[in-house]
Amino acid sequence: MTEPRWFSQPYPPEGASAAEGIRNQLGRPELDLLTILVRESAQNSWDARLVPSAAQVDYRIDMWTVGPAHAGAWRELLLDGAPTSAETFPLRETLRHGPVRVLAVSDRGTRGLGGPTRADNAVGPERDFVSFIRNIGEPRDTALGGGTYGFGKGIFYLLSKSGTVLVHSRCRTARGGYETRLIGCTLWKSYVASEPQGDRRYTGRHWWGNTSGDVVEPLVGQEAETTAQRLGLRSFGPEETGTTVVVIDPNLDELEPSEAADYLAETITWHLWPKMISTSGKPPAMRFSVTCDGVQHSVPEPRETRPLNMFVAAYETMTGPDGSDLYCMKPKRYLGRLGLVKRIMPPLEPTRASRMLDIEDLVHHVCLMRPAELVVTYQPGPKPPSVNQGYAGVFRADEDMDETYAKAEPPTHDAWHPQSLDRPESTFVQTTFRRIAEAQERLLSLGGVTRPGASNVRLGAASSLFSGLVGGAWGIGGATAYSKPGSTVTRASQGDEAEESTPRSASGRPAPKASPSGTGWPASDGTDGPDGFGGDRQSFIEAQSSGGAMPRRRPRVQYVGDPYYDDRGDASVLVQEFRLPVPGLQQVRIDLAVTLPGTGGRETDPPIGASMPVLIGWEDGDGRLYASETYVIEGSESVWRALVRPAPDTMTEIGIKVEAVKAS
Repeated sequence: MTEPRWFSQPYPPEGASAAEGIRNQLGRPELDLLTILVRESAQNSWDARLVPSAAQVDYRIDMWTVGPAHAGAWRELLLDGAPTSAETFPLRETLRHGPVRVLAVSDRGTRGLGGPTRADNAVGPERDFVSFIRNIGEPRDTALGGGTYGFGKGIFYLLSKSGTVLVHSRCRTARGGYETRLIGCTLWKSYVASEPQGDRRYTGRHWWGNTSGDVVEPLVGQEAETTAQRLGLRSFGPEETGTTVVVIDPNLDELEPSEAADYLAETITWHLWPKMISTSGKPPAMRFSVTCDGVQHSVPEPRETRPLNMFVAAYETMTGPDGSDLYCMKPKRYLGRLGLVKRIMPPLEPTRASRMLDIEDLVHHVCLMRPAELVVTYQPGPKPPSVNQGYAGVFRADEDMDETYAKAEPPTHDAWHPQSLDRPESTFVQTTFRRIAEAQERLLSLGGVTRPGASNVRLGAASSLFSGLVGGAWGIGGATAYSKPGSTVTRASQGDEAEESTPRSASGRPAPKASPSGTGWPASDGTDGPDGFGGDRQSFIEAQSSGGAMPRRRPRVQYVGDPYYDDRGDASVLVQEFRLPVPGLQQVRIDLAVTLPGTGGRETDPPIGASMPVLIGWEDGDGRLYASETYVIEGSESVWRALVRPAPDTMTEIGIKVEAVKAS
């Protein structure tokens, strides 16, 4: 059996690329290394999918510490023939001191790294092995692929603190069989070594494998499989093809391994969600998983993860009849298709992954993608007039324009830079941004017609400016900013078995009502009158005039905290929690209106073409929803919730009415 050894590349007479130059091909990206790893490796896996095939591409990231059963083999196999200087070959110190941690990126359902293993023999179309292992900067050979020049493979070396990876792959051979290949690669920095025949310069590139010939070859067949087993690497099935790239001693950006696994799982969803959704009855194109020390870390489902569910909805709009075709007119060219959705939404709680994309508390972005449907970037647009309104969009370039957008991308494929192109290609990309901006402006406008002499001001913006002037009905447009549940507010009812209807505005404060003429008494607002009896003064008067005892307690609503937003499926709803503290059967119904900023007025009938808030239903403490306009509830201390779908670009006012149900 061939024992693998290291070979360090000296500079040939004709010159070669230094390791530093190759490592710098990615430039200085804004994204962190873990994010770039996900983006670039998944792009490689997608481009290597089996075609034609309807099977999913299986993509996974595994992190683990090499255990005692395999640690000896790692040191024995990977130190043989290694350079002695830790400065020029840091893997030596990595393996000698402490446990060895590794991160493996694997794909299955892909073609593996096939073709010739020598660069001088790779003259045909099959050259995956030499493109990944040996050559730098080859043009892509995958039609509509995500990659451009293969610089993305450099992220594996950048992520490794020792600049070292192992590549374990299985591919089909020219004769139709299967072949397993295993090779190691280090990319660190160039250096000069003192040797018996004099000083010699080295490129800083090293390969680990079969050194018996004039060039380092991978271990193949049974030798590759046996060595992989000794190292504890996951084996391939009998007819399984794909590639595993093992990063030795990964840089986790000061995260604990389990934290890094969670971050990687969330990053996968943010950057690869188009491959995670089923469309047109077809299953998702890719399947993803993340593990750390054998523990599974779930990858969030985009349809159930806010705000990515908005981008999924925008994608479906883009592919459906409501999508828009974008054109450049001079010169005339079809650019691609755009979908936009606008929603009322609660403020976001940003995560590490969303902050990496500059998405904090509000979504006002369009996801840009090429025909491969891999996320390029989230392009920010104008902010909506309300912090409780957001919009998301998806633009997918036309296939005929793919080459243009690909050339506008940096090596990390995370932006489109029109300034890097010549005309007319730069015009096409610039026009794309302009057409998207025009569509965003149309989305954010109300589209109403103003009377002559009136100002055309969006209600959302106006209510944001003047909300403080609305007596008792504070709020901002685009559905209103609501606080979270907290305090408990109690109001008394009035009249014998009368309904309580104390509207709740944006801030949760009662909306103002006129008091009875000449009395100065508040109307069912729970505050005390001059006699100290508050809203129950009428009950006291009735009891005194009849000479009897106080009448039985009347139904009343006890509001629990202020209205707030919550997610229900793919929509955000307005929630008002309440109790019915008086025992007995009581019927509740909703009183909904919109408040006009600056006047304190209420609208209960919408203008033509406008929408009004809608009651979704009544939800009990166990989460059961009763979808009816009225509902009979047994009074108790249990908390109920009224779920309301607010009207866009308005301030919603909620009142809950209650009346006793008389025994039959």
